[in-house]
Amino acid sequence: MPSKHQIETDPNPAGPEAAGLDTSGQSAVASAAADRRLFGRTAAELAELLVAAGEKPYRGRQLAEALYRQRCNDWASMTTLPVALRQRLADAGWTPGRPEIAESFRSVDGTERYLIQTGENTVETVWMPEGDGGAEDSAGSDAGQAGGESAEAGDGWKRATICVSSQVGCAVNCQFCLTAKLGLQRNLTAGEIAGQVVAVLERQGVVLNRKRINLVFMGMGEPFLNYENFMAAVRLLRDEVGIATQRMTVSTSGIVPAIRRFAAEEDRPRLAISLNAPNDAIRESVMPINRKWPIGELMEAVRTIPFRQREKVTFEYVLLDGVTNRREDARELAALVARHQLPCMVNLIAWNPGPGIAYSSPSAESVLAFQQQLLQAGIQTYIRRPRGRDIYAACGQLKRTTEPELVRLG
Repeated sequence: MPSKHQIETDPNPAGPEAAGLDTSGQSAVASAAADRRLFGRTAAELAELLVAAGEKPYRGRQLAEALYRQRCNDWASMTTLPVALRQRLADAGWTPGRPEIAESFRSVDGTERYLIQTGENTVETVWMPEGDGGAEDSAGSDAGQAGGESAEAGDGWKRATICVSSQVGCAVNCQFCLTAKLGLQRNLTAGEIAGQVVAVLERQGVVLNRKRINLVFMGMGEPFLNYENFMAAVRLLRDEVGIATQRMTVSTSGIVPAIRRFAAEEDRPRLAISLNAPNDAIRESVMPINRKWPIGELMEAVRTIPFRQREKVTFEYVLLDGVTNRREDARELAALVARHQLPCMVNLIAWNPGPGIAYSSPSAESVLAFQQQLLQAGIQTYIRRPRGRDIYAACGQLKRTTEPELVRLG
């Protein structure tokens, strides 16, 4: 057992072991790329780190509480830990390491878009007070967070949705999405994914046991192409932050092997499928990934999911004027859903425009008409309100836009 003056070298930067100073006070031999961020490690991993430093295991729980529940992101604010311990961790190069908001934008509708710093990159996260009226807002109404929800909303909202990114950019190349123009730059770590949520909760002063928070993993990137880190982030948010998985929804473009893997998870978020077309020909033209996993194969993968009581899969459907919003498209979509007999809801999303993308957004009347056709077919259907279009925060608009005319928050 090392003395309390030592923190052992971490041979694996991603592992839970401690790393730091030797008895002479010089840095221990370690990789220059060693990750010294504490945020992203579980309470058990933090306890292992501190036990290696000669502390009791309960210090790991205290450190986790400080990082995830108290949302501390500097040593001075972690007053539940002894000053000497904080100093030794700091001297050893450890940092709280939560991603921080680098730039913020506010929409006229109250939506806020954040550029969150993750190493050398920024990713986008969106805060939507009162949500956007989609299926995700209604899902999980039976799943409270610790302590229940208050009927009071002194700051003007009772529930909110946080849209979270899983990658910097995206490789899926959906033709109607601005994020696709970035390409894939890298995967985010579990701490970088969960850190977006905690940074926004801190920014908004959210008390989880008083307000309902929904998480939608629908920001930049394809979560199922970063599966390990995405699910590790889900567990961090559940176990350490305190948000139930029933409050989370993950959207995938249709990565079939990952959907089958997701089906085997004991505790998982709700699933949304970015369908966006009623048949393979149209879907392939707007979502090239359909060439690899066509609709039939995608539906069969979804059928492997053991749906919980009252749980449904959500089909996200972007309405592109003259492409996917015709009356025959609605009829074909209804027939597709009926044929596969899945417990489902449909989210209709009027396409949100972006520069350099040659589609048109449908009229409000055509969106309502499309919804009515699905409702008449007995399909539970929602229309997602566009939130934050004026600041490039709406679905499909996330491209780290920083035009000067956008209204920055203080």
